[in-house]
Amino acid sequence: MRKLRILAMVMAGGEGSRLHPLTAERSKPSVPFGARYRIVDFVLSNLMNSGIHSIYLLVQYKSQSLIEHVRKAWVLPPILPEHFITVVPPQMRRGQSWFQGTADAVHQNLNLIRQHRPDLVAVFGADHIYRMDVRQMVQFHLDHAAAATVAALPVPIEQAHAFGVIEADARGRILAFQEKPVHPAHMPGDPTRAFASMGNYLFNAEVLEQALIEAHARGENDFGKHVLPRLVGQGLYAYDFAQNRVPGVRDYEEPAYWRDVGTLDAYYEAHMDVLGLTPRFDVFNAQWPIFSSNYQGPVAKFQDARLDNSIVSAGCLIHGARVRDSVLRREVVLEPGVELDGCIVMDNVTIRAGARLKRVIVDRYNIIEAGSRIGYDLRADAERYKVTEKGVVVIPEAQPYESVRTSFAEEG
Repeated sequence: MRKLRILAMVMAGGEGSRLHPLTAERSKPSVPFGARYRIVDFVLSNLMNSGIHSIYLLVQYKSQSLIEHVRKAWVLPPILPEHFITVVPPQMRRGQSWFQGTADAVHQNLNLIRQHRPDLVAVFGADHIYRMDVRQMVQFHLDHAAAATVAALPVPIEQAHAFGVIEADARGRILAFQEKPVHPAHMPGDPTRAFASMGNYLFNAEVLEQALIEAHARGENDFGKHVLPRLVGQGLYAYDFAQNRVPGVRDYEEPAYWRDVGTLDAYYEAHMDVLGLTPRFDVFNAQWPIFSSNYQGPVAKFQDARLDNSIVSAGCLIHGARVRDSVLRREVVLEPGVELDGCIVMDNVTIRAGARLKRVIVDRYNIIEAGSRIGYDLRADAERYKVTEKGVVVIPEAQPYESVRTSFAEEG
C-alpha cells in the first residue's frame, strides 16, 4: 500500500504587532521562547515528530532572523529528497505583490504543491506554543472522509468572544464560523464551552487547489475569513484538539496545552507556565522533543548565587545574584547584588551590580546599569519602556556589544 504523502505549508510571515517591541527587528515566529527555543520551533517539532518531513516555511515580515535560525537549527540530511525544511519568501510569481493573507501566501506557491503531488496538505500557523500529534488529526480526517479539517480547541464559553468560533454538529461536521462573536455557539452537548479555531488546517490537495483558485478569482486572501466558510457543507470537519494525546506528557501538565502568545502578557504568562517542578507545560519530554539550535557554548557557571524556580541556559555567568521565578537565555551575565524576580532575560544581556528587576522582559544585547530599579515604579518605567496592561515591563533589543564577560577568577 502506498504511503500517504503529506506536504506542510507553515505560515511564518506574521508581523506580530502586538508583541512589539520584541518584533521590532524580527517576525513573530522567530521571537525567542523559553531558555533555548524560538516560537517557530514548536510547530516544526510537532510536524517532525509526527512523521511529516516535507515542510515549506512561508516567510515575509522581517524574516532574516528566522531564516538564520532555520539555517542553523533545522538542517535535514539531503539523502532523502522528501525530507526538507525550506524557507520560501514571496516569489511574486503571480504579480508584484507580497503575500496578502494566509490563503494568498499558499496560492502564490501552488507550483510547490503541484511539484510534490501530495495527497494531503497541512497548512499550519507558526505562532503558538503547544504539542500536537498531527497523525491523530490526519486519522480523523481520513475516518470522516473529510475534504478539509480544522483543528479546534475547546475554550470556556465566556472566553470564546476573543476567538474565531466553530459551530459543529455531534460528528464534528462544521456548520458555520463566527468571528469573535458576542454570542458564541457552544460545543455539541456542552453549553459551557465553544470550539475555537487554532489556525491549523488539513486539506485534500485537490480541494485546496480548487478552493484557492476560486478565492483568488474573487479577490479573497484569507483561510479563516474566506476559504473555509465557502467549504461549509462540502465535507468540512472540526478536529477536537482536546482529544489529542502526545506520548510522554505527564499527569501534572495541562491536557492539550495550547497558547497563542500573540500579546506581551500572553507571552509572559506562557513562560511562567514552564516553570516549577510540576509545570503546566513541561518542555522536557524525551518522547516528543522540541528541537532547536545546537548551541556549542560553555555550560552555565554559578558563584555565591541563589536561584529558585528558574531556568538558566548555557553560557550564563551568575555571581552573587538572586534569581527567582525567571527564565535566562544563553550568555547572560549577572553581577553581584543583582536581584531578578519574575523576569525573562534574553541572549547576551549583562545586568550590572546591584540592579533589581521585577516582572521585566529584557531583549538581547542590553546592558542594565548598576543600581537600576525596573518594574517597581511602572509610571516611571512607562516613560522609558513598554509597560503592558498587566504591568510587565519590556526593554527592547539593543545593539550588539563586545562581550563584557569575565571569569570568576578574574573577578576575584
